[in-house]
Amino acid sequence: MSSFTIPGSDLRVNSTPDLPREDLLSFPAFKIWFATLRRSLARQQNPSHEFHHDPYILRRIDIQSIDRFGGGRLGFIKLTADVSNAGGEKLPGSVFLRGGSVGMLLVLQPDDIPASEERGKRAILTIQPRIPAGSLAFPEIPAGMLDESGTFAGGAAKEIEEETGLCVQQSELTDMTALTLQSVQESADGEILQQAVYPSAGGSDEFTPLFLCQKRMPRREIEELQGKLTGLRDHGEKITLKVVPLENLWKEGLRDGKTLAAWALYRGLQQEGRI
Repeated sequence: MSSFTIPGSDLRVNSTPDLPREDLLSFPAFKIWFATLRRSLARQQNPSHEFHHDPYILRRIDIQSIDRFGGGRLGFIKLTADVSNAGGEKLPGSVFLRGGSVGMLLVLQPDDIPASEERGKRAILTIQPRIPAGSLAFPEIPAGMLDESGTFAGGAAKEIEEETGLCVQQSELTDMTALTLQSVQESADGEILQQAVYPSAGGSDEFTPLFLCQKRMPRREIEELQGKLTGLRDHGEKITLKVVPLENLWKEGLRDGKTLAAWALYRGLQQEGRI
């Protein structure tokens, strides 16, 4: 076990021997999480804040374990954050730190149907093993983690191509989460979170912007996607595509939170005439 402080503060971090301070401080997921939490805690200085009379303080971080990807790149961190007030009350602080990911609602329409019509539209689901869910055939919209170099939209376009074989330009993507947040009235002194959905905010920092891509294609090409084997085989991805009627997406992907969130945003934005 090693111990160090975060530069510019007296916050102590107790770390495992395999996670040097430099690796932790340069890990994008940690930087985003730490900055977001500090901003939220700082809001308690406002006399109108419900915790102002006995504010919570981040007192210590304990790193429990880490996972690295190929090449030694830091992937996941499991930590506990001691966040408590002077009265000794603690907030739940077990965190699975993994950073941002992207999800894509890919809507295909046969080009022999007028673009203004909803009938005939299809959505793409990927069927693949998800061991944490205990499944070898989990249905979900195309999604993936971001590497350290990608923008969200660029990462989304890359994931679509890797998981479906379809080449999509970044300019063809609509960020449904950002578009929705434009119409949400948020307090000027409110929390500053990512423009994304949080699939499991009680245990993970993961945030997922949801993008929409609508493409018109020959009907034959859409049909040929059914059952297609895709994914990066050398990365252990074993993906089968499933093409479903768009109106059935919420039923076909009901176990996947990001699929249901993408469906809800699509329908909401559509009702408002924004997509």
